Amino acid sequence: MRRLWRSGTRLALIAGLIVIGTVAAHREIDPPRSFYMGQEARRLGGIDHLWVPIDAVAPEMARSVVAAEDANFCLHWGFDMQAIRTAIEAGSNRGASTLSQQVVKNVYLWHGRSWLRKALEAAITPLVEIMWPKRRVIEVYLNVAEFDEGVFGVAAAARHYFGVAPSELSAVQAARLAAVLPDPKGRSASRPDAWLRKRAAGIMDGAATIDRDGRADCFED
Repeated sequence: MRRLWRSGTRLALIAGLIVIGTVAAHREIDPPRSFYMGQEARRLGGIDHLWVPIDAVAPEMARSVVAAEDANFCLHWGFDMQAIRTAIEAGSNRGASTLSQQVVKNVYLWHGRSWLRKALEAAITPLVEIMWPKRRVIEVYLNVAEFDEGVFGVAAAARHYFGVAPSELSAVQAARLAAVLPDPKGRSASRPDAWLRKRAAGIMDGAATIDRDGRADCFED
């Protein structure tokens, strides 16, 4: 038993060091295609994905995803405790996942609900927050998020929906892209229904508020 304990401890230490080293490397090096992207590529026969630096993305896009997905992004350390409490009181976890948590899930883990995935997400998210600046978290998020079936990242999404480069996205277009994120296979940014138009308008207002009150300062130059 003592030998098994030592072996298990050694393996856990090695695994931890690998995770820490990988997260640290991705502060500067762009992550490879995610597990989920690989799944979708095999299922669909290919995906549309092109990595772009955040400097090549309209600032309205970053503000829009923060407004839509994580309004307190600049104020938390990876977990929005207020949102978590609110979700628990409502009997749901919807809206409690921060952008940092979503980056960890999309880059390092797999989709689907399980206690193991949530535990790993909870362990890795603080590492990302410690090792990456907030701007890097946004950059990675924008490049790995799914915006339509087989369409990953803001560069592919801008071209797919609007025929423009990500740097050319308007405030309206950015808000509509952010509005499809919770259900990218069921919503369309270029053919928005009444609900999505209303949602995008709310995101535009939220993005403008975030810009005015300084909650965009942590991810903007």
